[in-house]
Amino acid sequence: MIIFKTAVDRDTNKPLEPPSEFIVKVQDINDNPPEFLHRPYFARVPEMSNVGTSVMQVTATDADDPTYGNSARLVYSILQGQPYFSVESQTGIIRTALPNMDREARQEYDVVIQAKDMGGHMGGLSGTTEVKITLTDVNDNPPKFPQSVYTMSVLEDKVSGEEVGRVKAKDPDQGENGLVSYRLTEGDGLGVFELTTDSQTREAVIKLKKMVDYETKRTYMLRIEGSNPHVDPRFTAWGPYRDEATVKIMVEDADEPPVFVAPSYNFEVEENAPAGTQVGRVHAKDTDVANNPVRYMIPRYTDVEQFFSVNSEDGMITTTRPLDREAQAWHNISVAAAEIGHHQDTKVRVNIRVKDVNDNAPEFATNNEILMCEAITPGKVIETVSAVDKDEMAHRQHFTFSLAPEIAHNHNFSLKDNRDSTASVHVLRKGFSRLTQDVYFLPVEISDNGLPSLSSTQTLTVRVCSCDSRDTILSCNVEPYVLPAGLSTGALIAILACIVILLAIVVLFVALRRQKKEPLILFEEEDIRENIITYDDEGGGEEDTEAFDIATLQNPDGANSFLPRKDMKPELQGALRPGPGSTRGHSVDVDDFIKSRIAEADSDPTAPPYDSIQIYGYEGRDSVAGSLSSLESVTTESDLDYDYLQSWGPRFKRLADLYGTKDYPMNDTDDGEDS
Repeated sequence: MIIFKTAVDRDTNKPLEPPSEFIVKVQDINDNPPEFLHRPYFARVPEMSNVGTSVMQVTATDADDPTYGNSARLVYSILQGQPYFSVESQTGIIRTALPNMDREARQEYDVVIQAKDMGGHMGGLSGTTEVKITLTDVNDNPPKFPQSVYTMSVLEDKVSGEEVGRVKAKDPDQGENGLVSYRLTEGDGLGVFELTTDSQTREAVIKLKKMVDYETKRTYMLRIEGSNPHVDPRFTAWGPYRDEATVKIMVEDADEPPVFVAPSYNFEVEENAPAGTQVGRVHAKDTDVANNPVRYMIPRYTDVEQFFSVNSEDGMITTTRPLDREAQAWHNISVAAAEIGHHQDTKVRVNIRVKDVNDNAPEFATNNEILMCEAITPGKVIETVSAVDKDEMAHRQHFTFSLAPEIAHNHNFSLKDNRDSTASVHVLRKGFSRLTQDVYFLPVEISDNGLPSLSSTQTLTVRVCSCDSRDTILSCNVEPYVLPAGLSTGALIAILACIVILLAIVVLFVALRRQKKEPLILFEEEDIRENIITYDDEGGGEEDTEAFDIATLQNPDGANSFLPRKDMKPELQGALRPGPGSTRGHSVDVDDFIKSRIAEADSDPTAPPYDSIQIYGYEGRDSVAGSLSSLESVTTESDLDYDYLQSWGPRFKRLADLYGTKDYPMNDTDDGEDS
C-alpha cells in the first residue's frame, strides 16, 4: 500500500516541503482454509485394476498469500476410503491401493479427501471433499449353469417348433461381458431337438425339431454348452469361459388318433357294378399302448351323393349304387378312423377310379345338315361322317356304318363304310328339286367293336339347295311359287264382301240385344214409375212398404218430373204359377181377399189419400234387377195360357186382356191402393 504525506504551514496552509511517499506493507496471516473447486467428485475405474492405477486428481485452493510463510502450502490426505484407495499428498492424485477389487463383490466406494495448509503442520486450516468411485465391469467371470442336470418332458402329440423347456447359464458380468451363447454339443436328441436363444431373457430355449413318438423312444439326452462370446485377453488365464449341463427329456404318452398304414389309397371299380361291390380296404391302427379298436366312417362332405359306404369295423369300402364313368370318372373321398370312445380321428385320402365298360352306343361326331345342290352329279360324295363314343377311346376302337334296313335300297343316296371309322355319303341320281322335296332324312346305323358291341341309329339330314353354275350354294330356303290353279279376283272380292256383311249383321244383332226396351204406353205428363212388390203370401202386397217411393206419394205435384225407378229384386225367381184349373176353383177367395185389403187401406189413417199408378207393360230404364218374364210377356212369345186370369174378377181384367187374348198394354188404376 502507498501513502503520500505533505507538511503545510498551519497559518498560511502552504506546503512547507514537497510531498513525501510512504510504502505500507500488510503482512498476511493464515486466516483462509483450503477449498476444493468441484465437489463432490465422481470417478470410475475398472475392476481388477493393478495397485497404483490412477483414478482421478482433486485440487484445492487457498486464498492466503503463498509467498509468505506456509499459509498457502497445501497437503492432501485421505480420510475415508482406505485401504482401497490412496492419494498423493502433493498432487491430490487418487490411486488404487488394493489389487483385484471385484465389482461383483462391491461396486461403489465413498472416498473423503482432505487438503490442509501450513504444510500439514499443527495449526493449519483444512478443507475436505467427497469422491464417489465406481468400479466398472470387465469379463472376469465365466458363465455357470445353476444345475448340472435338467429334466424335462414333452407330450408325443406336440408338433415341430413347439417349446420343450428352458435353461440359463448365469454370468454376473454386465453388458456384453455377461452375454452367453448356447449350443448343443452331443446327445441322442440332436436330430429331434433344436436350440435357440431368447433375446430378452438370454435363456436357451429347447424346441422340437420333429415330432416324437412315445411308443418308439421315450427318453432323450442332450448336452448344452454356454460360453461368453467376448473374452478379455487379460483374464484368459482365469478361464475357461464356458460351462456345460445335461438335459434329460422324457417323452410322455398322449391320446393319439389312429394312424393309417398308408398315406393314401387308390382303388378301381367297374362302372355299372351292382350296389355292394367291394372297392378296397383301408386299415388304421392305434399307436397308443392301450391299442384300442378302431372304427371307420366316410365324412359326408367328401361323398355328398353317398356313392360309397365303409364297414365301420374292417374298413372295407363298397358301392351303394351303380357308378357311371361317363358322369364321373374319379371319386375322391376321405375315410376317417377313430378309437372307440375317443373324439380324435385321422383321415386318409381314397382315390377311386371308375373303370370303363362299353355301355354307350356311338353317335355322329357332328349334327350338321348336309347341303346339296339341285343339279348335283350322281356318284358324287356329299359328306364324310365320323362317330364318337362316350366310352374310353381305346387305340383299337373302330366304328362301322350302314344305312338302316328300311332305306337300304333307296334310289337317292348310298353310304360307303371307309373302314377307318368314317363313312362317305354318295348321290345315286340327279334331278333333285326343292319344289318337289327339299329335305331328305337318312337313318344310319353306327356300331362299335366293344364287348358286347353296341349300335345306334342316327339320322342324317340332307337339304337341297339352289346353286349357281360353279356349284356355289345360293339359297337353301323354300321359295314361294304360284299354283297353276287358283281363285279369280272377282271370287276373292265376293268372299270379302260376304265376310263384311256377316260382320255387320252380327254387330247389329248385338246392338239390338243391348238396346233398352221402350214402354208400350208413355204418359209424358204423369208420374211414370213401376214398383215391384214382393208378396210373401197371396195378396199381401200392401204390407210391403219398401216397394213404394213414399216421398213421391207424399208429393204428387212432383210426379211430372222424371224419377228413377226403385226396383226390388224378387226373392223367389221362377215361381210356379198356378194352372188355369186350380185358379178357377179359388176365384171367390181372391176377390174377397182383394176387397178386404182395399177396406183395410181405406181405413188406415197412415195410407196416402191418393191413387198410385202401376204400369205393367213397362220394364223401365236400366233396371239392375233384370227382366221379369211375367211383365215382359207382352213382347215375347210364350206358350203359357193366361186365360185363368178371367176368373180372378174385374180387378184382373186388364191383366187378363193384356196377357190373354189382346196384344196391347193396359193401365190399372184403383182408388185407394194398387193391387
